[in-house]
Amino acid sequence: MMTNELVINARPHETRVALVENGVVVELHVKRGAEQELVGNIYLGKVLRVLPGMQAAFINIGIEKPAFLYVTDVYNDLHHWEQIMLQEEDGGNNLETDINSRMRFIKESDINIEGLLQEGQNILVQVSKEPLGTKGARATSHISLPGRHLVYMPTVDHIGISRRIEDEKERMRLKKLMQKLRPLGAGFIVRTVSEQAPKEKLKIEMEFLTKLWENIQSKRETSSAPSILHKELTITLRAVRDLFTREIDRLVIDSKEEYQSILEFIENFAPNLRYSIELYEGREPIFDAYSIDIEINRALDKKVWLKSGGYIVIESTEALTSIDVNTGSYVGKRNLEETIVKTNLEAVKEIAYQLRLRNIGGLIVIDFIDMDREVNRERVFMALKEALEKDRARTTVLEMSELGLIEMTRKRTKEDINLFFTEPCLYCEGRGRLKSPTTICYDVFRDLEREWVSGEEGKVYVLVNPEIEKVLKEEERYSVIELEKRINRRIVIIAKNDFHLEQYEISLQ
Repeated sequence: MMTNELVINARPHETRVALVENGVVVELHVKRGAEQELVGNIYLGKVLRVLPGMQAAFINIGIEKPAFLYVTDVYNDLHHWEQIMLQEEDGGNNLETDINSRMRFIKESDINIEGLLQEGQNILVQVSKEPLGTKGARATSHISLPGRHLVYMPTVDHIGISRRIEDEKERMRLKKLMQKLRPLGAGFIVRTVSEQAPKEKLKIEMEFLTKLWENIQSKRETSSAPSILHKELTITLRAVRDLFTREIDRLVIDSKEEYQSILEFIENFAPNLRYSIELYEGREPIFDAYSIDIEINRALDKKVWLKSGGYIVIESTEALTSIDVNTGSYVGKRNLEETIVKTNLEAVKEIAYQLRLRNIGGLIVIDFIDMDREVNRERVFMALKEALEKDRARTTVLEMSELGLIEMTRKRTKEDINLFFTEPCLYCEGRGRLKSPTTICYDVFRDLEREWVSGEEGKVYVLVNPEIEKVLKEEERYSVIELEKRINRRIVIIAKNDFHLEQYEISLQ
């Protein structure tokens, strides 16, 4: 029997969360020790610059790059905001619409950013999107505080029910319940996990979220801009809150400290789930035991093979991601059209899977193999829409053109894992990509754990490129010390000038 699992590999230097459905990794979330996590954080910011031509402003929130704030993230029009919420009712912190719809709304309403904000003004904002590449964080003044069952929107008078709750009677029950329980004028989104939830559970969480908002308001009164007023949960606890639903059979984690933290967190929100939480204590690294690292490495390849012998090629540029479908070695059994349709339908499932796994967002153009019959083009289009239904990120798909192209958008909230794990290749001056030094260091750590966890005392020698030696001895020195304790061996790092950046050797000598 196949199961759905949350598998968490937690280390001081890096935490990785994998959502595994029926043995297949469908989502991957990674947080590295030195990196800031900004989405969901609430700041008292200061307006640095107002941009009338873009109907936006730059806000100083106390980080390196100022945050970007659109006019519709400031303008307090209830009807417009309710429409946004209806589109995003199960989206936690990521409450935003696309730029084009914002600009259409601005034109129709004839509002302007200058009438709402002035330079030097203090403003309460929440980060809705992490900085990506050269772009700063995206911010909104429409605050949302997500809990496990509810999302509280203190600035909006609205009740929304997750669209994934399909039973009409249950939707009506939840809506009536929220109308009775909520404070006057407060806004709430009822999340998918609330289906069949008892009144008392929703009431307790509602009281917790409203109290949290009161504390944020109190901090605002005594703080000066820029300053942080509220920090979002860690990646581990966010995964428990947002991903650990009734569809997940169990959560497995390999850190005793994080395991205890999860148990304490779940005791308050869903104590019945504590029996589905498991501490992994096997000798083999957890992502090896679940074959997850294999899937991650596969997600770094441009070419992805299909079972039939066909393949897809995924190429990312600054403007868009292109996906090309090819028959490869698949020749079919009857005729060319049938072969093409079969390859396209198989590619649809793989494309939907890769979009989720790789965190690909923005504009995506898919070049399917040309089909002569209109009915087959419609069949592939509908199959793609159906395959994308499981995706938690919002997608918009346009019908297939006569050239066999499908244009679509997928909501971008974090970096593509290919860009996250790699960097421009220094050997070919940026025309290709290599694993980053940090990623290579963590590969070394995992290999050391694989071979020498709880082994005999002694030394282990690690031969690496000089660039990797420098990172291991400087930026990652504390991780090396922690790993020495874990494997009960002293790690000796030796630089080899003739080694490729990604090359390393581990031995006892």
